Amino acid sequence: MKKMDFYFGVYEVVAKIPFGRVTTYGAIARHLGVESGARMVGYALNNLVHNPGGEKVPAHRVVNRLGQLTGRGWFPGDSMRERLQQEGVEFTEDYTVNIEKHFWSPDGISDL
Repeated sequence: MKKMDFYFGVYEVVAKIPFGRVTTYGAIARHLGVESGARMVGYALNNLVHNPGGEKVPAHRVVNRLGQLTGRGWFPGDSMRERLQQEGVEFTEDYTVNIEKHFWSPDGISDL
């Protein structure tokens, strides 16, 4: 898969994450057929900073496998956490997303 095809695949998956839910970099990569591609998903999302319209992709809904907010380059300060809290996403005492409650799997998507 070419890099830009992968990136656009990432954006399509992220655009489908429902309000109030999160998914992980790894879940997106596996859905796109790249088993060890979590870091590549992060690169794709960081690439949004340089693209007009990138702010329309709800990248704040992508967290690491532990529920930690790792999109710091794109979301300064606490803005990522604040956006998720506005959507009703709950956090644990250590400021990680309650993954068990809010995880959304892209595996049900078939129209990409």
